[in-house]
Amino acid sequence: MALTPYNPFREIEKIFDDWASQYSELSLVDMARIEEPRIDLYEDKDKLVAEIEMPGIDAKSIDVSIEDNLLKVEAKKEEKKEEKGKGYYKKEISSGYLKRVISLPVEVKGDKARAEYKNGVLKIEMPKKETKKAKSQKVKVEIK
Repeated sequence: MALTPYNPFREIEKIFDDWASQYSELSLVDMARIEEPRIDLYEDKDKLVAEIEMPGIDAKSIDVSIEDNLLKVEAKKEEKKEEKGKGYYKKEISSGYLKRVISLPVEVKGDKARAEYKNGVLKIEMPKKETKKAKSQKVKVEIK
């Protein structure tokens, strides 16, 4: 049996590797501008609801997907601001990228999910899958 040297940073390295795999399609410049929006996730009767803060986002840039019990929300953000004053002119353009991937606590019907964007909050309603109850079966015991 081979001995593996102790590495106190193994868990931290795993966290960074997982994070890097989520954002592998982005360049380093894009990664510097990534924001993770805050989220509320709760159950409401027969559905799971996610409310995500996304102020200043153009609704057309929002992309929502549900795959393998993961909710993935992405959006591009661009903010333009112009200021004029005392003989100078200043224009500031800020752009960024919002991305949030969250594991869902229950299985949902992704094809029946619906989302709406209102007042800077994205609300996603996902119907829960019905769980099959295990049937109890009697097993006859033979006596020999």
